Amino acid sequence: MLLDVSTSSRGPLFDGRARAAANAYINRLERDLAEEGLNILRGEMHRVFRNPTGYYESRCKVIEGHKISDSRVVYGPWLAGIGSRNFPATKFRGYDHWTVTRDKLNARKQGIGERLLRRYTGRM
Repeated sequence: MLLDVSTSSRGPLFDGRARAAANAYINRLERDLAEEGLNILRGEMHRVFRNPTGYYESRCKVIEGHKISDSRVVYGPWLAGIGSRNFPATKFRGYDHWTVTRDKLNARKQGIGERLLRRYTGRM
């Protein structure tokens, strides 16, 4: 008696389509998370800034597709409370807009990732 248990390796998992879809998913997820983080950051700036001029907010943007930057505005560290001119040099301790943005984005990232993954699993 002879039982043949050979298999064939065809389909998206073996021909590279699954890897391409996974890479596309990761790139899109990073871009979406950065955009969501920027939206959160802008909302936090509106919440905490007492006399906004709009310049700092206009300099905050997504760079390299997955990073949020304030374009190295010279007073950015002071606003965030991590500059050399913050407490104890002055009474101003800074705002928490970056910290709150990080925390809110961390709370939302799983849901964002799961919703986006549904679009890509059909290609895998």
